[in-house]
Amino acid sequence: MSLIVNYGGIVFITLEVLSLLCLLLFGLTRYWFNRKALSTLFIFLFIFITVLEAVLAWLLYRETGEISSLQIIITIFVLYAVTFGYQDFRKLDRWMKKKIGQWRGVNLLTADDHRAVEKQKDPAYKAKHYRHTAFIHIGIFLSAQVIFFSLGTESIVEAFSYLQDWSWLNGETPIQSTPYPNETIYSISMIWGIVFVVDMIYSWSYTLFPQKTKTF
Repeated sequence: MSLIVNYGGIVFITLEVLSLLCLLLFGLTRYWFNRKALSTLFIFLFIFITVLEAVLAWLLYRETGEISSLQIIITIFVLYAVTFGYQDFRKLDRWMKKKIGQWRGVNLLTADDHRAVEKQKDPAYKAKHYRHTAFIHIGIFLSAQVIFFSLGTESIVEAFSYLQDWSWLNGETPIQSTPYPNETIYSISMIWGIVFVVDMIYSWSYTLFPQKTKTF
């Protein structure tokens, strides 16, 4: 188990590279070689690798008894895979169909694919989509903060006291005077908080300032 702790980062990067290769091989075997059964195998391998990443994070925690930056990164990747990952995979799938179809000189895009592409150009649909992703991000972010606060505080009263006084966010407060258990989680939360605010502004801009439908 000590090997996993010492080389956990390398193992995680290796798993990520393998998962990316599985997606690329899925496209090649399905749309270039027309081997649908084999392409399905690569999708199952991708899912299996994602499960292995979750197991890796759990093993690291079991061995060290602490939450490290690597474990949090792995968790974020796994959460992405089970939330936004499917929609992004559908986009990647359509992109591979288009590119491989161009290389083969055939049209691999289906009627559903064309409808999906047109739907993504609809301002109302885009606004609804980004509202949906924003709510998911809010749920994940708040859940993570609840866990982090529970690790760094001893009671609900103490946790709420930090929500009433935000002075610990100035970046100069000692880690012992923040609701986080260690410097790593504090730093990750600060960076994630900035990303969260930017994502909220970007996502809700489609609702507050909807784009005009293009007419030709």
